[in-house]
Amino acid sequence: MSVLPTRSDRHDRLDALRGLAIVWMAAFHFGFDLNHFGWIRQDFYRDPVWTWQRTAIVSLFLFCAGGGQAFAVLAGQRSARFWKRWAQVAGCALLVSLGSWFMFPGSWISFGVLHGIAVMLLLLRLGLSRLPNPVLLVLAALAIAAPRVVQLPVFDTRWSNWVGLVTHKPITEDYVPVLPWLGVMVLGFVVTRARPQLWQGLAPRPLTVLGRWSLSFYMAHQPVLIGVLMGIQSLR
Repeated sequence: MSVLPTRSDRHDRLDALRGLAIVWMAAFHFGFDLNHFGWIRQDFYRDPVWTWQRTAIVSLFLFCAGGGQAFAVLAGQRSARFWKRWAQVAGCALLVSLGSWFMFPGSWISFGVLHGIAVMLLLLRLGLSRLPNPVLLVLAALAIAAPRVVQLPVFDTRWSNWVGLVTHKPITEDYVPVLPWLGVMVLGFVVTRARPQLWQGLAPRPLTVLGRWSLSFYMAHQPVLIGVLMGIQSLR
């Protein structure tokens, strides 16, 4: 397998880790789509085989998002570039909501992974990134623990469940609330800001390139997979 050479202005291993998350996510969604069309019979909502995979995939994405923001802060990234990228993520989140409403009107996605990333990026970049690493580690631990300690009915509505302190998981195809997931993004930020050299070095070229185009791949892969399966099904 080819590898990318080390460059001082790149963080290839972080891109590759994000690329790995993308590949895993695509495989997971392919299984979900097969189940949706009735080609296999799996419980993606309760079977630990699938729920734990989802947790791992989302964790990788958010950890990498935190790492990416650490590099942006270390490089003194201008606010215009941040807001341009943020607008892309937020716009794609709205498209996901619209598409999911069409496919799953009873369980459409009001606050999935892209919605969560959009909100958490604001919290991290506009405030939390100014705090020292020890304080951020404490806040990350509190964020991860909070939903296990505090659950309030006021957060159970579709317009408030994005906080994460719900008494029961909402009926939706994807749900990535600020709590506990902000803690994972903060961990990625802290690890990368403390040891940026961890992500420099040789990395598999396909995963690295894929990781750099993760948002585009994320938005394209499900329409393609669903379209292919629908075409095959129409021929059966």
